[in-house]
Amino acid sequence: MNIGGLLPHHARYRPDHPAFVCGEERFTYKMFNGYVNKLANALLASGLVKGDKFATVLPNCTQLMAAYWAAAKTGLVIVPSSTMLNESGLFTLLKNSDTALVLADASFAGVLQTIRQDLPAIADDRYILVGLEGQMPGFRSYRDFVDTASEENPPEVHIDDHDMYNIMYSSGTTGAPKGIVHTHYVRAMYCTIFASSWRMTPESVALHAGAIVFNGAMLDLMPWMFLGAKYILHKSFNAEAVIADIEKEKVTHVVMVPAQIIAILNSPAFHPEKLASLEMIHNVGAPLLLEYKHRLNQSLPGRFYELYGLTEGFMTVLDKHDAIRKVGSVGVPAPFMELRILDVDGKECAPGEIGEICGTSPVMMPGYYKQPELTKKTIIDGWLHTGDVGYVDEDGFLFLIDRIKDLIISGGVNVYPKDIEEVVVQHPDVRDVAVIGVPDEKWGEVPIAAVVLVPEAKVTPAQLIEWTNSKVDAKFQRIRDVVIMEAFPTNVAGKMLKRTMREQYKESLRLRK
Repeated sequence: MNIGGLLPHHARYRPDHPAFVCGEERFTYKMFNGYVNKLANALLASGLVKGDKFATVLPNCTQLMAAYWAAAKTGLVIVPSSTMLNESGLFTLLKNSDTALVLADASFAGVLQTIRQDLPAIADDRYILVGLEGQMPGFRSYRDFVDTASEENPPEVHIDDHDMYNIMYSSGTTGAPKGIVHTHYVRAMYCTIFASSWRMTPESVALHAGAIVFNGAMLDLMPWMFLGAKYILHKSFNAEAVIADIEKEKVTHVVMVPAQIIAILNSPAFHPEKLASLEMIHNVGAPLLLEYKHRLNQSLPGRFYELYGLTEGFMTVLDKHDAIRKVGSVGVPAPFMELRILDVDGKECAPGEIGEICGTSPVMMPGYYKQPELTKKTIIDGWLHTGDVGYVDEDGFLFLIDRIKDLIISGGVNVYPKDIEEVVVQHPDVRDVAVIGVPDEKWGEVPIAAVVLVPEAKVTPAQLIEWTNSKVDAKFQRIRDVVIMEAFPTNVAGKMLKRTMREQYKESLRLRK
């Protein structure tokens, strides 16, 4: 299961088929293979050998995509990192991952210069900057690094199923980031399982506008290369640009997080006819609120997919043919995967009974990098314990309730934020909502709602509190406060950071006093 053989395979057998588009750069498979080979050969010429780690600190760009496939060809281990990391976060990642070379955007030169003295594993000539113009002491430009490298395939190296391919650091929505290891076998399973699940073919056209350092990007990135299809990468997300490119390039498959789908549906440029070529509109990262699922299924029927899953390696898929019949569900386990709902005693729950979502699959990580104890707590007897709460119906479809860590316990009663969010978003002035629990002396915790309003909305926090509390199902679901925000804090993957919201709200209360 050596995924490094995919690109040269397509370069040989369908060399002129469109492969990759990023901005003004357009590659056939033969061209892209040569581009990747230059980086692969340059990495080997720098002294790296199979199993060595190299990190990227890059936004969406051709060089970042090339780095994924250069790692696949050489047996090197890629450590993609977010450009949103601060200095201490980047240092921790580079140190923890045993990185031996850094491929970074030139804007990170100052940060890298500050921390490099405490990173002895990275030799002085292994700081490579993309976009560096001219000379800068202590750094090499990407152009110079690959300039003399060959476009021929690098020397063959033996890679087997269990060899490490990447270390993906968790997005940190619920705590400190963890290094999640994926092998060549795991990524090969991404290729086959999800190509089938999304009904992709070699003629498919995928467009991705989210950051590809996020593991969710692998849901279309791996099937793309497996099939030899066409992949369009946007350097950043812009709803109007996505709509325009879908129409222009006849895009068939898109993977987006909820905030991106919401932005497209609310864009003045949105019209179903412009997106008529789409065969899949795929939501990942967090469940899309029902209000937007209904809008999407009405305007673009027969296209909506939703995936629930963890980078650690378990997924369920709501197929487009079940999107209306099982609205609100996040689907069933993908092929070769199994699902259990377990109670606090570890016993399997009956249909309709709420418990922890646990799963097993061939895409499961072998473990967290250098954290065997944490791995043992997460994978028990071969089953991944997700930390999420849900139930299955009589047909085996999973309904996600919430993350255990997002659960609000108010007066001893379990309050699930998602139940309240589905009510708040129905208000005509609300574009998006996040409900969080905050400390309360009497009840322990109480729910509050952070909202993003539609343009020219006139509703006040007091009005929205009254409206919501008149519509929730139970008294313990009544919200105590409403905070109006311009946008929600998110990580590079586009996932909402409720932990940050809680901290911001606590600080606002302190300032009020």
